Amino acid sequence: MGIIELFLLAVGLSMDAFAVSVCKGLAMKKCTIKKAMTCGIWFGGFQALMPAIGYLLGSRFEQYITAVDHWITFTLLGFIGVSMVMEACSKKEEEQLDESLDIKTMFLLAVATSIDALAVGITFAFLPDTNVPVAVFFIGAITFLLSTLGVKIGNVFGERYKKKAEITGGVILILLGTKILLEHLGILASLF
Repeated sequence: MGIIELFLLAVGLSMDAFAVSVCKGLAMKKCTIKKAMTCGIWFGGFQALMPAIGYLLGSRFEQYITAVDHWITFTLLGFIGVSMVMEACSKKEEEQLDESLDIKTMFLLAVATSIDALAVGITFAFLPDTNVPVAVFFIGAITFLLSTLGVKIGNVFGERYKKKAEITGGVILILLGTKILLEHLGILASLF
């Protein structure tokens, strides 16, 4: 996986955390750098941890599913991407987040926003050209930055960017999954 693909993957995965960070910022009366970085550390840390766990799980079963690994990658990224787009487009009113940054609240939010990263980590086991430690660090760092910025953006601009961020992240994941499938099937190579 090249640096551009890795960057796009990291941005796509971080969009849930970014959207929650925007909501956290929206709920804050006063946004400080400490509050913004607290969100960034929680979300970035879990976005780095989950793909590492996923990779360890996926590598244990790699020998059994190598023949269909590209389909698994395509399906997982596509499912996650479609889910993100559908969630962003749903008309249901989301539960309003409060400005609390306590351990229980942040732990639950960090886990909830990083489940998709666990699934992506599983796909790393099937992509031999992926440097997993670099990918994990990159995903965590991008999520940290975007989540920290998300708190400030939410505090200043409110709900305006939340839906667009989730849709963009979902579309990126769908396109990456499709690209991996087409490359494995040799379709992209024949087009270029």
